Amino acid sequence: MIQPLLLGVLLIIGVIAGFIGSLTGLGGAAVIMPVLSIGLGFPVEYAVGAALVSTIATSSGAASAYVKDKITNIRIGMSLEIGTTLGAIIGALLAAVVYSHNLSFLIFILFGVFLLISIYPTLRRIKGESKSKRIIVDKSTKIFQLKGSYYDVAAKRRFSYAGTRWWLGESIMFVAGILSGLLGIGSGVLKVLAMDSGMRLPVKVSTATSNFMIGVTAVTGSAIYWALGYIQPLLVAPIIIGVLIGAYLGSFIMEEESSYKIGIIFTVFILIIAIETMLRGFGIA
Repeated sequence: MIQPLLLGVLLIIGVIAGFIGSLTGLGGAAVIMPVLSIGLGFPVEYAVGAALVSTIATSSGAASAYVKDKITNIRIGMSLEIGTTLGAIIGALLAAVVYSHNLSFLIFILFGVFLLISIYPTLRRIKGESKSKRIIVDKSTKIFQLKGSYYDVAAKRRFSYAGTRWWLGESIMFVAGILSGLLGIGSGVLKVLAMDSGMRLPVKVSTATSNFMIGVTAVTGSAIYWALGYIQPLLVAPIIIGVLIGAYLGSFIMEEESSYKIGIIFTVFILIIAIETMLRGFGIA
């Protein structure tokens, strides 16, 4: 039975995770998984299950605002969900094997490595994000109609863009789906990377579209985790409420702030969590 004080703590954790997740497109799981498993001592499989469900809540809270503001590109997001959904099924099944063989430490190590790898492309893309990207098109741009525009409140101007190399984005999305099911994350880092660096989309469009996509990916993995008994309702419920509140608040901040500030927040946060998680995986307190 979860105590009332712990319920309040879980609610606060959810608010923080939803806020950061909506700003970065990460989904909030990068906060929830390590905090529940390392900070509060919950078994890693339950922490991962809660992180997956929280990702759905982040997506629901943030994506609605981004869609309303017409920053999210729904066409691009849905076309890329094919790869992430297939990957999420494979990842969740792999997770069942890992937990059944008491190899949970691998989850922590992989989680930390994944976060560290994500830092470089993040720093690289925010360095020149204040400038409009040169629009490049290829065959996939025309076939999948990967063009769009959005109004940037911070820059006070409208940006037009065109996605390219759809095949590369889809390939990265497949890997993102595997990591989502395996690690309990929305794999927003890879999704943003696939759309920003791979398909040459603006960072705000990538972040908003990632928030839209991570919920669909997480639903797939969550269904398998639920069947395996790794999702505990009393643990998940207060986190979901907090995540919805935090994600909704974060969506307003993201619209007003520059891409550079968003990227800095993302990078500092990822570095701290990555180091702590890897130390836990190697058995260092």
